Amino acid sequence: MSKTGETDGGLSGPADLFSGMLRIQSDMTRTVLSAFGDLAVPAWGSSPQSSLIEPWQKMATQLHDLWQAPQADEAATASGIAGWLNDPGQWRAVVEGWYQALPLADGKTREQMLADGLALWENLLGRLTAGDPQSLPQLPRADRRFADPRWREQPVFALLHQCYLLLSEQLTGLAERVEGLEPVQRDQLAFATRTLVEALSPANFPLTNPVVLDKIIETRGENLVAGMEHLLADLGKGQLTHTDESAFELGRNLAATPGKVIHETPFYQLIQYTPTTDTVYETPLVIFPPWINRFYILDLTREKSFVRWAVDQGISVFMVSWKSADAAMADATWDDYIRAQIDAIDTVRARLKVPAVDAIGYCVAGTTLAATLAILCRRGQGAKVRSATFFTAQVDFELAGDLKSFIDDGQLAMISGLATDGYVDGRYLAATFNLLRSTDLIWSTVIRNYLLGEKYPAFDLLYWNSDTTNLPAKWHQSYLKDLYRDNLLVRSDALSADGTGIDLTRITTPCFIQAGREDHIAPPQSVWRLTRHLAGPWTFLLAGSGHIAGVVNPPSAGKYQYWTNPDEHRSLDEFVAGASEHPGSWWPYWVEWLEDRGAAKVPAKGRRVPGGKGDKVIEDAPGRYVRTR
Repeated sequence: MSKTGETDGGLSGPADLFSGMLRIQSDMTRTVLSAFGDLAVPAWGSSPQSSLIEPWQKMATQLHDLWQAPQADEAATASGIAGWLNDPGQWRAVVEGWYQALPLADGKTREQMLADGLALWENLLGRLTAGDPQSLPQLPRADRRFADPRWREQPVFALLHQCYLLLSEQLTGLAERVEGLEPVQRDQLAFATRTLVEALSPANFPLTNPVVLDKIIETRGENLVAGMEHLLADLGKGQLTHTDESAFELGRNLAATPGKVIHETPFYQLIQYTPTTDTVYETPLVIFPPWINRFYILDLTREKSFVRWAVDQGISVFMVSWKSADAAMADATWDDYIRAQIDAIDTVRARLKVPAVDAIGYCVAGTTLAATLAILCRRGQGAKVRSATFFTAQVDFELAGDLKSFIDDGQLAMISGLATDGYVDGRYLAATFNLLRSTDLIWSTVIRNYLLGEKYPAFDLLYWNSDTTNLPAKWHQSYLKDLYRDNLLVRSDALSADGTGIDLTRITTPCFIQAGREDHIAPPQSVWRLTRHLAGPWTFLLAGSGHIAGVVNPPSAGKYQYWTNPDEHRSLDEFVAGASEHPGSWWPYWVEWLEDRGAAKVPAKGRRVPGGKGDKVIEDAPGRYVRTR
């Protein structure tokens, strides 16, 4: 055990600990963002695990020793750190060093940024030294990451996070003003800059976060020991942990709506849910969830389950549960998923002896549903689908948002290198989507669970988010190239599937199109463009919140809102300008829309009740495929 102020790693006290943490900050950023484990090898050229573990282990050991040493005087230690941090002469150079280290070829730009930083310095010093010492100063920049009062109580942390916020503005502004770039390249630069800036937040590192420092003193460093255990566990599984995974079990409190698996192929299982009403709508509903996630996003806990709610409305609900890709699916293409959708539609029609179904396609499965409808309509079989509902689905990818930052030749080559035995590990996709909201889905976890050592909460949505699925590599590559990069789906017959050309303008099926106002995966401007390619009638609805909460918003929650506009409109801006806002869930509005297509009902008996007398089924819901890793 080392004495206070004397550590084995050559750091002699609080000042050196602080400086040392800042020195390794950039390396930490690079390795943490590599998304843990062997998934990062193609991106970085070597395993990040040693470079990630070593600095964390070193700092955790030093900080733990610093506060655990038997002869340490706790008050003196805390006072020593606070005294050093409050000495501007010792840490002002650190802030200046940020600017001097920026990889900017233009020295004048760097000098101007430093001048702006020093002007902020002067402004803040005036605010921090004036007025009532008992009241917190009003600072020029606000950010929820620094909402805790401790970021303002100590002058050093007020100055530190304010300088960081200024630096963030400067760097993102520079990225936006770079000349000579194509729009896609500009978006990629802006995304990369924003991601790096978010990673470098002083909130993300123990000795620049006053909340963490207080926790270290309070627990005598035990929070870092607990955080190290969390970190090593996540490195072992190659994925961030967001929730207490022991709190949930499929079939018990998630994906628990009663039903039976009534059909199975190598690609999917088809679940039919047990009715809860004496009569049901004559036209059944087939739901196609995205195969990049598990289907139970629409069947979470009882209170949040869209499936259970729809069943309670008297709808005969069928759900496709896609199989997580393995080596047997190495040659799978988009044709296979389109054929699977057609097969599911025909299976339900034949089982219930009905001429048509209503269909829902969510995200990538919605994109695929559009292609399926185009093919059916071209074949003269469009009447098999009475109506189609699209949850946050894109067909025109010109405005597809931050995901396009991952779609250039270099990124595609890197993604190709991630494939093993013909499939892409789902943890890579999870890391990609986490990067789109890195403050919420990466760095908040780093702070809470690694730095503060907190226990994981029990949160159903985060459990689902971590339940990854693998993707067929061949399909994944062609999907990214043909749709995201080349935007071929909106060009008539530029693509074909199952021997039929795809022309979206042939779709005559009535369509309900839902978008999330704050969706970062399928931006509403992008989703809107589906309306420009349909030959049949359509209804557009804008929901509050994003890609998940904008869809999974049960009426009982009383949350968010949605907007409708029955008038004709040529753009999303026109739609919004004349839209009416409605509080709460849009689910009842959608059911009314379905009823407008036809509200006939039939008794809930015979094949409407899966597993009844003489009805051969495969197994209970939620089935095997959803549990396959």
